[in-house]
Amino acid sequence: MASKINFMQQQKSVPNILIWTVQLLLAALFLLSGVMKLGYPIAKLAAMYPWTGQVSPVYVRLLGIVDLAGGLGLLLPSLLRIRPTLTVWAAIGIIVLMVLATLFHISRGEASVTGFNMIVTLLAGVVVWGRTRKYPVYPKAHCRQA
Repeated sequence: MASKINFMQQQKSVPNILIWTVQLLLAALFLLSGVMKLGYPIAKLAAMYPWTGQVSPVYVRLLGIVDLAGGLGLLLPSLLRIRPTLTVWAAIGIIVLMVLATLFHISRGEASVTGFNMIVTLLAGVVVWGRTRKYPVYPKAHCRQA
């Protein structure tokens, strides 16, 4: 009984709520980005993000799938408490994606736009840290045993 109370107290703590907030914000960002890259015409995307008109449309669409997977991975496993470690892996994937995006923009002489990538990298790092070290989300089966 005591371990269940400790689990519930941990879930209501301010840092845990902040980590959930970061997860929700990142998930919304990547879901929106994925929908845009998959559903918008390339010309419309290129008006907002010029690089999308200068690379293969297949590349843009594949990145849309990656973004959708990242957004869903940040949220669903933890929310449903089914294999919540997948949330950590999604956040690690986003870190890798953002590092590659930063390198891509630097290689194109667009270093001025990499600040956003760095902020997203930092936020994804907070999710990795929080969900592995301080405030992990446990699978449903683990909570029943406690």
